[in-house]
Amino acid sequence: MAMKIGKMDWIFLVLCLLLGFLGEEAFFRSEIGISYITFIVAFYLVFFWRFRGFPFSHQRFGYLILCCIWLLAASFFLYDNQVFYVLNSLIIPVLVLLHLVLITSAKKLQWNQWIFISYLFSRLLAAMRYIVSFIEVLSKGIKVGKDESKFLVWKKIFIGILLSLPVLFVVMNLLITADSQFSRIIGGFPQWFNQLDAAIIMRIIITLIYTFAFFGFMQVLFHKQIKAIKQHINIQTPQMDAVITITVLVLMNVVYLLFAVVQFKYLFSGTLKGEFTYAEYARKGFFELLFVSLINLSITIIVVNFVNRTTKVTKLLTQLLLTILILSSGVMLLSASMRLSIYEEAYGFSFIRVLSHSFMIFLAVIFVYTLIKIWIEKLSLFHFYFITALVYYSAINIIDLNQIVVKQNIARYEQTGKIDVHYLNNLSSTGVLGLIDLFEKDQHIPDLRRVLVERKNEMLRDEAPWQSYNLKKALVKEKLNGINL
Repeated sequence: MAMKIGKMDWIFLVLCLLLGFLGEEAFFRSEIGISYITFIVAFYLVFFWRFRGFPFSHQRFGYLILCCIWLLAASFFLYDNQVFYVLNSLIIPVLVLLHLVLITSAKKLQWNQWIFISYLFSRLLAAMRYIVSFIEVLSKGIKVGKDESKFLVWKKIFIGILLSLPVLFVVMNLLITADSQFSRIIGGFPQWFNQLDAAIIMRIIITLIYTFAFFGFMQVLFHKQIKAIKQHINIQTPQMDAVITITVLVLMNVVYLLFAVVQFKYLFSGTLKGEFTYAEYARKGFFELLFVSLINLSITIIVVNFVNRTTKVTKLLTQLLLTILILSSGVMLLSASMRLSIYEEAYGFSFIRVLSHSFMIFLAVIFVYTLIKIWIEKLSLFHFYFITALVYYSAINIIDLNQIVVKQNIARYEQTGKIDVHYLNNLSSTGVLGLIDLFEKDQHIPDLRRVLVERKNEMLRDEAPWQSYNLKKALVKEKLNGINL
């Protein structure tokens, strides 16, 4: 099939080339900061210009993903969290890919089915084929001209340049040796060549990769050159035996009910017996309980989707047993949350502990919806799980969990006089801001002055380029310059 490239395609290619330059400048020059949201703004401006008048589909869900993309990209500018820095560098490109494929797909294509994953990968393969075909057309177009003899002349000139390079290299070295003034003028040329070889060539390669990736992928989405994937595929869903499943659920629920009784008797009632303190007791089993809750959630999903419940009795019994399983998991989450709170009172707050609290809230929402799904079968689990997970992840990025950790540790210091200065120092710029607030209240905290002096010296040495500009880091620098250490 012959590829037709019109005027708008060439304009779009130029815009993709500019995007490629911006992408290389934003992501490969320095640590990412404001550069990410800058690139995302430019990328979507080009995308919506190219797809102006395009009949988008799945727009409500598409707007949700788009908002999450912008929030996650803005977090590089607003906050300074190394954990999310790594995760968002991987998640944002995936969300952008998902968003573009989703809103340009057919309205009948359901995104919460496995067929959508197949469709997404078909778009990627089509983009690769489009890029190869475009490069072939481009290379042929260079050869084809109004005057073939002119192309032949340029070809001979290029060959002459290549042949002259070895001779020029020898002659230049002899002239440099013979004349010191000539050597001084020309002497910087090898360094220019080395710099060109090490830096500029790599920048050009990265820019071209970005350019053709953006161009090929969006061209495929715009022209819809691949035949539509069939919506109805007959896949035989595996069925599990109801009697075996009920037996397993009964045995598991007996164990979980016994566990719930123990929790209400000792942990929830505050009458712990034995040689354990509450902090020691709370330290044991938190992650185990969280893992068991996830196992129960997985079992519930499998039973709901794959168990053969043909009779009303087996259906009702399965629903009751799954309800007990979910409620028992809720008790486990409550137990894990209380253990973590007790442990934090004894040993302080950390990013992982606060993140665990937020994750348990997320799981609680998931369990409530799953409990409803057990009794209302027409609800879609994957649809709710994906949207909830997306909103949850975006929320914990914007809330700034490090700020919560700092506030809680400062409040704990005011009550107990205990503070881990070095942990807050390692907690990104938010932690340093907390240390500055502590220094303004009490300058005699051990190691606090030394840590802030080291941070101030680092800030004075660090001259970050525009790509790395971050509001939290800028605020830290301003406050450190404003205090007398």
